[in-house]
Amino acid sequence: MPFIFAFMSETRLKTLLKFYEEDPADPFNVYALALEYQKTDLIKSDELFSNLLTGFPDYVPAYYHAARLKAELNEPQAALAIYKKGIGIAKQKNEKKAEQELRSAYDELMFDLE
Repeated sequence: MPFIFAFMSETRLKTLLKFYEEDPADPFNVYALALEYQKTDLIKSDELFSNLLTGFPDYVPAYYHAARLKAELNEPQAALAIYKKGIGIAKQKNEKKAEQELRSAYDELMFDLE
């Protein structure tokens, strides 16, 4: 089964890369690619999330995953900063559920750091 998973993942990555190449201005394409790379290449995923947050700062879904990745990379202060920025943007855009999820993740990380 691991071979099948690797093949499916590789195929999915190729598909996502094709979508990104066709429309790099679509934040979802960058987001999906960053999530896919998170399975195999944390550094590449981190680069994509950084580019996404810089190029598309209003793309709220990216903040949660980008911050979680920073925490996984043992960069808790960067993760907290990303959560805070995401909370502000979600609030600005009146995305209550996203704001609540980001706030909850922020609080959990703060608790873990104490």
